[in-house]
Amino acid sequence: MKAQVFRGVNQLSYEEVPTPEIASDEVLVQVRVVGLCQSDIKKIRYPLYEPPRIFGHETAGIIAAVGSEVKEWQVGQRVVVMHHIPCMHCGYCLNDNFSMCDVYKNVTTTAGFTPSGGGFAEYVKVPGHIVQHGGLIPIPDDISFEQASFVEPTNCCLKAVKKAQIAPGQTVLVTGAGPIGLMFIMLVKYFGAKAIATDLIPSRIEKALSVGAEAAFDARDPDLAAKIKSQTQGMGVDTALLAVPSEKAFFQALDCTRKGGKILFFAEFPDELEIPLNPNTLYRREIDLMGSYSSSYRVQALAADIVFNRRIDVDALVSDRYPLKDLAAAVERAVAPTPETLKILLYP
Repeated sequence: MKAQVFRGVNQLSYEEVPTPEIASDEVLVQVRVVGLCQSDIKKIRYPLYEPPRIFGHETAGIIAAVGSEVKEWQVGQRVVVMHHIPCMHCGYCLNDNFSMCDVYKNVTTTAGFTPSGGGFAEYVKVPGHIVQHGGLIPIPDDISFEQASFVEPTNCCLKAVKKAQIAPGQTVLVTGAGPIGLMFIMLVKYFGAKAIATDLIPSRIEKALSVGAEAAFDARDPDLAAKIKSQTQGMGVDTALLAVPSEKAFFQALDCTRKGGKILFFAEFPDELEIPLNPNTLYRREIDLMGSYSSSYRVQALAADIVFNRRIDVDALVSDRYPLKDLAAAVERAVAPTPETLKILLYP
């Protein structure tokens, strides 16, 4: 089969690799579409992992083969592939910290080499643990593969929304109106709260309004904090969701968040970045800082429900489609977006 193999920093090789062989408890899925995620881009552009690997994890496709012990799945079924499923019984899982679980981190789907997601390939192998514990989700007949590929990123955003306890009537600042920020806006609105967005690109500011933001501002606006406070009876937002890895965005969020509010880090910052912060700012204003990484098994069914029942408009997030052979070009487009660039999808 063909796959995009990571051979080193910024080195992708579109090459022939063996189609994965499955064990008796495993499933082989033919990839029909896979989303390009910012985490994939980081893994390709920075020395985070030893090559060779095959990345990609926002995967939807068709079951091509099942192991002899697999009874609940059949060849030809359309499925979303979740690349991580926790063990359910370790100390992390018992505290709902599923993404910290060793099984969650280390047992993953693969198209060959060190298991690393594997969606950037024609076929991906799903390990028995993932098959047996809900890691395959059937796609309804009226849902496209494109739409289904959003179940995993929806899960990640939904986990953050739940962790921040966003509730009806609240106001939420979303920093960054790229595909993740836009999804946050949709989810915030779905849960009955109001979203205010910021971005640097005028077309994304307009897009934020079109998908449901109550207001959207240029992040460079020197009067940003005053404008946001004017939208919130002078208090500031209840919660800020950081969808961009920007120190400036963090301090803007701090200025715009009310006393007793929350700031959630969703975007991954560069490891070398340190943010100077006087702890009395948090103490005196009772600001909660929190992080939300990856997906949660707890919200998996809800994420599928939201996508499959079109409770948010994932079609509005797609801007570019590339054949898998052009993954390198897709990465470059994501790193240097045009005003219209949002979510990029790839087709093996």
